[in-house]
Amino acid sequence: MTPFGTPSYGITRRLPPQEHSAAVVQVTQALGRQGFGVLTTIDMTATLQAKLGVDLARPYTILGACNPPMANAAVGLEPAIGLLLPCNVVVTEEEGGVVVVSAIHPGQMFSVVENPALGDVAQEVEGRLTAALDELTGG
Repeated sequence: MTPFGTPSYGITRRLPPQEHSAAVVQVTQALGRQGFGVLTTIDMTATLQAKLGVDLARPYTILGACNPPMANAAVGLEPAIGLLLPCNVVVTEEEGGVVVVSAIHPGQMFSVVENPALGDVAQEVEGRLTAALDELTGG
C-alpha cells in the first residue's frame, strides 16, 4: 500500500489505528464543532470497486465540508468561488491501520483565484480546519 504522504496542498494528521467508520464519525463531529457541516460523503473504495472493478486496498472516504458563514463570505467576494467549494477532507489509512485525515489547504486552493480579498476568508477557514484536525490528535 502506497503511503498517503503529507501533501503541501493539505493539512494532514495521523491517528492511531481504529475502525474506519468510527474515524469518519470522529472527523465529522470535530468539523461540526468548528462550524462545518458535511454536505457529501463519498466512499471512494466502494465507488471504484462498483464502477471500475478496482480494489483500492484501503478505506478511502471524501467528506465535502462546508462552513456556511465562510462560504457566504467567499461567494460575496468571488461569485465563481463555488467551483472550489466545498472543502474536501479525506479519511483513509496507511500500513498498519494508521488513520490519515487530510483537509484541503484553503490558502493553496484559493491561490488559483486572483482575488487578494479572499485571503482573510482562506485564513479563517484554514484555522478552523486545522483546529478540527488538531482536536483529533489532542494537539
